[in-house]
Amino acid sequence: MNVDELLKRYGAGERDFRAVDLSDCNLTGQCLKEVNFRGANLSRANLQQAHLEGSNFREANLQNANLQDAGLILVNLIGANLNGCNLTGADLTEAGMRSVSLVGANLTQAILKEATLNEATLDRALMRESDLSQASMSRARLAGTDLTGAVLDGANLTSAVLSGAVLERATLSGCLLSGATLDGTDLRDVDLSRAQLTGSSLVNANLSRANLRGANLSWSSLRGANLRGATLYRTKLSWSNLSGAILTEAVMINAKAKYINLRNADLTGAILPDGITHE
Repeated sequence: MNVDELLKRYGAGERDFRAVDLSDCNLTGQCLKEVNFRGANLSRANLQQAHLEGSNFREANLQNANLQDAGLILVNLIGANLNGCNLTGADLTEAGMRSVSLVGANLTQAILKEATLNEATLDRALMRESDLSQASMSRARLAGTDLTGAVLDGANLTSAVLSGAVLERATLSGCLLSGATLDGTDLRDVDLSRAQLTGSSLVNANLSRANLRGANLSWSSLRGANLRGATLYRTKLSWSNLSGAILTEAVMINAKAKYINLRNADLTGAILPDGITHE
């Protein structure tokens, strides 16, 4: 099918275009709201600034497509292939994206508020300054993903894998990260206040100057983590492993630290909770 035929049939009221081949097509700025592209091939298609709200792209192939500034509110992208896709500035509010593949995709400044990304694969994606507030991302993979300056307030990242991800200056206030893997992750200056990180792995993570006020890190592994200058006021750290961690000048006033492991940790200049002394 070519673009002219598609637009003619859409204009006549047809909406079901499942499994069509529109690879390399140019649909820049076109209005195709509530269209059914399930299983369609739209690889390398140009959909920049297209209006696709409420459309169905389930299991579609959008690899290397251009969706910059596209309207994708409430779209269905379950199981779709968007590897290498350009989604810069796209609006994906409340999009259904379970098991979507976005490896190496560009989602800079994209809006993903309340989107469902459970079990999605976002390895090495570029998500700088993206808005993922209240998004559901349980069991998602974000290894090596750049989330610098991203907003993840209230997002659910339970059991997600963020090894090697960059979260510098990101905000994750109230975020659910229980059982998440954040080994080697860059979390400098991140707001993790009230975040739930129970049983998470933050081995060798960089949490320097991070705000962990009121966060729950019980039963977590922070071996070798850098917490220099971090705010740990009222943070729950009981049964956590901070062996070899850097806690220089960290503020731990009223932290809950029962059975905490601080073997070989650097506590120089740290303000410690009652019951813990710096030898």
